[in-house]
Amino acid sequence: MHTPFDPVDARSPSALGQDLTACDREAIHVPGAIQPHGVLLIADADSLMVVGAAGDYAPLVGTVWWNTSLAAVFGEAGVAILAGDGTTHTLTPLIGGDRSAVAHREGRHWLIELEPRTPGAPGTDDALAWIARGAEEFSRAIDLEDLAARAAAIFADLTGFDRVMIYRFLDDDSGKVVAERHADGMGSFLNHHFPASDIPRQARALYIRNRVRVIPDVGYAPAPIVASDSALAQVDLSDVGIRAVSPIHIQYLHNMGVAASASVSIVKDGVLWGLVACHHRSPRALSWLQRKTCELVAATLAQQIRAKEEAADYRERLRLRAAEDALGLRLAQDGDPDQLAALVGHELQRMLGADGFALHRGTSLHTTGHVPAREDIADISAWVRRQGVSPLHTASLEQRLPAARAYRDLASGLLAIVLSVDEPVVLLWFRAEELQTVKWAGNPHKAVAVAPGEHLTPRASFEAWSEEIRGWARPWSNAEIEGAHRLSRMFFDLRQRRRITDLNRELNRAVADKDVLLAQQDTLIKEVNHRVQNSLQLVVAFLAMQANAENDETLTRHLTEAQRRLSAVALVHRRLYSDDTVTAVDLGRYIEDLLGEMQGSMGDEWRGRLTMDVAPMLINADAAVQVGLILVELVINAQKYAYDGKPGPIAVTLEQFRNRFRLTVADRGQGRLGTRQGFGTRMLNAMVQRLDGTIEEIDNAPGLRFIVSAPVGVPEDA
Repeated sequence: MHTPFDPVDARSPSALGQDLTACDREAIHVPGAIQPHGVLLIADADSLMVVGAAGDYAPLVGTVWWNTSLAAVFGEAGVAILAGDGTTHTLTPLIGGDRSAVAHREGRHWLIELEPRTPGAPGTDDALAWIARGAEEFSRAIDLEDLAARAAAIFADLTGFDRVMIYRFLDDDSGKVVAERHADGMGSFLNHHFPASDIPRQARALYIRNRVRVIPDVGYAPAPIVASDSALAQVDLSDVGIRAVSPIHIQYLHNMGVAASASVSIVKDGVLWGLVACHHRSPRALSWLQRKTCELVAATLAQQIRAKEEAADYRERLRLRAAEDALGLRLAQDGDPDQLAALVGHELQRMLGADGFALHRGTSLHTTGHVPAREDIADISAWVRRQGVSPLHTASLEQRLPAARAYRDLASGLLAIVLSVDEPVVLLWFRAEELQTVKWAGNPHKAVAVAPGEHLTPRASFEAWSEEIRGWARPWSNAEIEGAHRLSRMFFDLRQRRRITDLNRELNRAVADKDVLLAQQDTLIKEVNHRVQNSLQLVVAFLAMQANAENDETLTRHLTEAQRRLSAVALVHRRLYSDDTVTAVDLGRYIEDLLGEMQGSMGDEWRGRLTMDVAPMLINADAAVQVGLILVELVINAQKYAYDGKPGPIAVTLEQFRNRFRLTVADRGQGRLGTRQGFGTRMLNAMVQRLDGTIEEIDNAPGLRFIVSAPVGVPEDA
């Protein structure tokens, strides 16, 4: 069916389904049962005695399983490896060669899952051959579309499933099938979209932790956990491949007419990029060895995806740089920069892939391509100036300027830079509305329903369901936004040079005092900045003196921490006024400088212990202050608690994924000791909240890894 769709924000996942958070609340990691094709043994980690089981465990441990030692099942040699430090072990059961056994450590217990072996099946005896085949096939792909198609074919051959889809997550957590291989008579979901509620938040987290999940028979009856301690029925089965799955998901698969399913995570840079989703019309299993082969092939695929995306981004940036150089040569000729910009309007329009371009200067207007009416452009220009953001960008202008709905066919997308507020001078790039017909696998507004009795049920139909999305243009890429920022700098420099030339001519006509006034103004600004910087340094010095003068170790430590925090703020000030802009800084360069200063203040014994791998990216100056304080706090915590003040390795990583940055601070120390909630922790949480970001604490085995993630740049709703 087909329906027009024109909500306030058609692309927001909150516009789909009745309650997307309901599925997010389901505790799928503690199902209390397993799938019956396998057996789960729960053993005490100290005594290695079986304390719980699920499935057909009687042939292994008997009906009186609570008196059974793991050594009786696997032999002394089989369980000896459990004494190591790892969290996952592959056991060789001494009960015959018909089962595979994998042990996972969960708190005070070992969770051991046993499954039938499938000798001779693809991936069991020739894993290296499949990995080599995948690497060779993926390396031949010319782009992401070709790569996905090749991946679908590889996984179809490897798993033998009737339908294999490459499913990619979009920015709003919905998904799209970008490639597919299916058997005759099997329906196709190629290019279909699926709402975010189909894979709730906690399921996406498990896909990163447990990379392959298989349901050999959708019609299975769950095998509950029986244990000496009833609390073990709620043991965390996140790492167990045979854990029972959500009844909602089972019903979902029944509604699709699927008898067996499998999914392989595609994880790129620690983020879930997508899935290899497999369906079969009859029951079908994948052994543990087959799943590991799929996981390794998927890791090779993720590497190629990263290479292809980085290559495409590099080509786009290279094209923009070449266009900027050509424009720079034309604009460098003598003449008014704004008039020259009007002359090269077509090149400016083409450079940023716009459908129209306008230069609005006071009462004059120069346009090329398809643009709104003159009075509408004047309204847009005035609105842009009021926002105080340059460059300003949006893919749906009517979301922020309701009057733009009247001309959304010409200007749904807008990219604008303000060269001068006084005159004013504004450059505007427009993108026309792209009428999008999104094909969904079923009605996305019925993605999750609440049945009588408040039970969640998935949608029953997956028949192609189309909707038309209005008011959106093709989004501006990060490379294009950065290109607009550089153009702003270029025009600013040109205007400054023009003004200097005019001033020189006036000076030659005897208005020499203008030069004096300009010099005084420049000196005053520099003096103000110099005094601000000196004041900050003076406070830092006072804190250092006070710290040295105190005999109280705790007070000295607090003063030293305050000194480092203030140094982070002072460094942003220096960075702002050493560049041409006071609104944005290079976060990577700022972090390098900040860590360099911290390295010097931590003592010679810390030399070489602080390592970094940072990527360059522009970020709002206020946000940079927050990031600097967060980084200082995390490094201080690692120095104080990870190694008890003694030197040890601390690694700092900064990377960008889509429109967010990820700052990682990792140590190899003693891990978390207790629950600290001091001033530093409260300040850290406040800084992360101000960034509209998240902070995760992960076991680094050993040590801790803190990951801070937040949006890059200036949000559209700023």
